[in-house]
Amino acid sequence: MTSSFRFLFITQDDPFYVSCFFSDFFKTYSALDEIQGVVIQSPLGKKSTWDLARQMYDFYGPVDFLRVGMRYARVKTLNKLATPSSKSQWLNLKGLCQAHGLKVIYQDDIHQREFLDTLRFLDLDLIVSVAAPSIFRRQLIDLPRLGCINIHHAPLPRYRGMMPNFWQLYHGEKSVGITIHKINPKIDEGEIILQKQVPVESKESLDALIMRTKRLGAHYMMEAIDLLRKDRVEYKENRPEQGSYFSFPTREDVRKFRQMGYRLL
Repeated sequence: MTSSFRFLFITQDDPFYVSCFFSDFFKTYSALDEIQGVVIQSPLGKKSTWDLARQMYDFYGPVDFLRVGMRYARVKTLNKLATPSSKSQWLNLKGLCQAHGLKVIYQDDIHQREFLDTLRFLDLDLIVSVAAPSIFRRQLIDLPRLGCINIHHAPLPRYRGMMPNFWQLYHGEKSVGITIHKINPKIDEGEIILQKQVPVESKESLDALIMRTKRLGAHYMMEAIDLLRKDRVEYKENRPEQGSYFSFPTREDVRKFRQMGYRLL
C-alpha cells in the first residue's frame, strides 16, 4: 500500500453498531495514515432526542426498549471509563479514532461551504460513507478524485432504504447481502463495486446479525478500497427498477417479525 492515497470517512455517532465496523477496520487496515479524518454526524440526521427515542420505543416495544436503554447507559458509562491509550473494546467512535491517532470532525451539515473548502484542502482521493445519515449532493460527490462510496447491508438493488437486515429477515432470506457502491445523488443507486452474501446463522437475533455484518463489512470495505486504488473495479449495474425499497419498520411490521420467530435482541 502507498500512503499517497488519501481518504476520509463520513459516519454517525451510533453507540452500538457503527463502532463495530470501525473497531475492525482500524485494527486491520495496514495504512491508517491514508485516513485524513472521520467526520461524525448526529444519529439519524435531524431528529430531536425525543423523536429518536419515540421511534426506538415504537420499534422495540416496552420490554426491549428498556433493555436497549440499560445497554445504552452501560455503554456510555464504560465509554467514559475507557481511555484512548488502552484501545479498550468499550471506546466510543471518538475514542477509537483517538486511540489510532485519527482526526475527528463533528459536522452535521456536510454541504456547508466552509466544510467543503476544508475537504478540498485535504486533496482527497475518496470519501467513504458508513451509515452516514445525510444524502450526499453533487458538490460533495464530485469533490474527491474517485468520488464517494457507501456500504449498504443488502444485495442492491434489492432492499434499498432503511433497516435492510430487518427487511431481509422479514422476507425469509437465508442470507443477507453486503454491497459497496458508488454514491450518486439518489438513494442506494450508484454502480456496484463489490457485493457479498452472508448466511444467516440459526436463531440469530437482528442485533447479532447487524453487529456481525458490520464487522464483516469493514473487511469488505478494505477490499473495495484496494480495488479502487489499483483501478481494478469491474462495476456492476445497480438499477432501482429491478429492486425494492423499504422505509423504517412500523409497529405492525415488528409484530409480524416476532410472529415469524425472529428476535430484535
